[in-house]
Amino acid sequence: MSFKPLLLVTALLLGLVQHAQAETVVLRDDLASLFASQGTRGTFVLLDVAENKFTLINAKRARKPGIPASTFKVANSLVALETGVIRDEEEIIPYGGKPQFLKVWEQDMSLRDAIRVSNLAVYRELARRIGLERYREWLARLDYGNAKPGTDLENFWIRGPLKISAVEQARFLARLAEEKLPLSVETQAKVKDIMILEKRGEKVLHGKTGWTTTPDPDLGWFVGWVENGGRLHAFALNMDMGSRKDAPKRKDLSIKFLEALKIY
Repeated sequence: MSFKPLLLVTALLLGLVQHAQAETVVLRDDLASLFASQGTRGTFVLLDVAENKFTLINAKRARKPGIPASTFKVANSLVALETGVIRDEEEIIPYGGKPQFLKVWEQDMSLRDAIRVSNLAVYRELARRIGLERYREWLARLDYGNAKPGTDLENFWIRGPLKISAVEQARFLARLAEEKLPLSVETQAKVKDIMILEKRGEKVLHGKTGWTTTPDPDLGWFVGWVENGGRLHAFALNMDMGSRKDAPKRKDLSIKFLEALKIY
């Protein structure tokens, strides 16, 4: 009897174990004072993708699921492109002609422009094209939060029941950044491109804001990743929102955390 096949399998398994990167967690609550300095409370999660290392500020809150609000436009864009309900990121999508919360939303626009101004009307049109059945399928495939779209097709990411934690946001975005989601590389590359916000030399910041008024207090998000050469760091911030004056703090605080952690 030959033991070569058994030895080969054993060697392969040992190789997989050796190359598997164990998840590590570093707590940095010493940086929580940045939230206090802005008169709010929140959490910040940083994931070093290569090292599979999480840095958490307020770890308990980092693992608590919350309504994703407009950060879901990232996943929504992926699903819309992958299912073919839009041709590409430049196709013009109608907003419907009705008055909107923001004047800038009262126009037809491409996916590239819609994600930049977080056009809810345009993404509701995409939701109607996608439908709840496909959302249930794709949310499960993408392992996105609790993967529950419920029954309210146009509001499930704004009012629930869809929820996701900051840790889960970082994991999801890390997979997108590496183009490891169960989607075509072309779809992932397009969404990565339309998420670019700014650059500092070789460092590229991809990101998306979010804000839901469903909980009390309101919940604000800023999520994304920093690409620096071949190095990737995914992040997610959520914070209490007292008023519209707090809106800029989502990105501002995230940048401060990224700078404090020497990522950006």
